[in-house]
Amino acid sequence: MKNLFAKLRKRVAVIQKKTKETDIKIKLNLDGKGDYKINIGIGFLKHMLELFTFHGKFDLELEAKGDLDVDIHHTNEDVGSVLGEVLAKALGKKMGIKRFGSFYTPMDETLVRVVLDISNRPSLNIKSHDNVKLHDAENYTYFDFKHFMNGFVQKAGINLHIDVFKGENMHHIFEAIFKAIGRALSEAVAIDPRSKDIPSTKGKL
Repeated sequence: MKNLFAKLRKRVAVIQKKTKETDIKIKLNLDGKGDYKINIGIGFLKHMLELFTFHGKFDLELEAKGDLDVDIHHTNEDVGSVLGEVLAKALGKKMGIKRFGSFYTPMDETLVRVVLDISNRPSLNIKSHDNVKLHDAENYTYFDFKHFMNGFVQKAGINLHIDVFKGENMHHIFEAIFKAIGRALSEAVAIDPRSKDIPSTKGKL
C-alpha cells in the first residue's frame, strides 16, 4: 500500500508549448484536491475548465497567451491539445488505472451522460437525443467546443462519448458536459487496487 501511494504522488506533469500563435504552460496533478489557477483570456472556457478541475479533483495550473486580437480559435484549440498531452504524460504507462469512467450530470433542465475509455484509440462522439438542438452559447460556439474537445481526446488518447438527453440552454449543456467529463475521468484515472498492470489483455494501451 505504501508503494501504491508513492506512485500516486508522482502523477504530476508539466508541459509548455510555444508557437507563433500561442504560448501555453500547463501543470496537472491527477491526485489533487480540485484546486485551479487558470488564465487563458477566454472567459467561458476558463469557467468550464474550473468546473472540470473541481469536480475531477485534479489540480490544474494553466497559463495561455494567444492571438486573441484575431479570435479565440488558436488559443481554444491549442489549450485543448496541450491539456490532453499533459494528461497523457501524467498517466505515463497507465499501470493499474481503472481505464473506464462514466457519469450522469443534471443541470436544471439539462441531463448529460459522459462515458470514456483511456484506450489510446481516440475518438469524439457527441449525440443529442429527444429533439435536443445543440447550438452556440452566448460567448462560446458549439464549433469551438468540438474543436477544443477533439484536440483534447486526440492528444490524451481517449475514446469519449457525450450524450445530451435533455437541454435547452447551451450554457447549462456545456457546464453539465465539463462536470461529467471531470467526474468520469477521475474514475478512469483512479488506481484499481486489484490491478498492478496495464488494463488491457493486449498488455499495451
